[in-house]
Amino acid sequence: METGGLGKVYQDGEVIVRQGELGNCMYVIQSGKAEVLEEMGDKTVRLAVLGEKEFFGEMAIFDHDVRSATVRALGEVRVLTVDKRTLLRRIQEDPALTFRLVEHICDRLRKVDAELARLRAGT
Repeated sequence: METGGLGKVYQDGEVIVRQGELGNCMYVIQSGKAEVLEEMGDKTVRLAVLGEKEFFGEMAIFDHDVRSATVRALGEVRVLTVDKRTLLRRIQEDPALTFRLVEHICDRLRKVDAELARLRAGT
């Protein structure tokens, strides 16, 4: 997705989305980095660090469920909010965007599968 200078700036440590909150949009990182954290009881596990042009929160557009993780700024980060209507309009303007989104989601799923296999193998 194109990422101009319209996004919101978050400072280091500031929460962008919180696990358990209801979501209705996704986010694209325009500049900087953010960490994805999952709270599991009294532990917080870092799932990923995302950078420029990466996105998160997309599941909320499709399943209208609560956020599965917390995303927090690592340093200063500028993030663009994309709601369902905007995403659908952008897909109409650029149908290849759908392929790029699915490609990115598949890459994430492969990483999760590999990590799950590694954990089950006990390595």
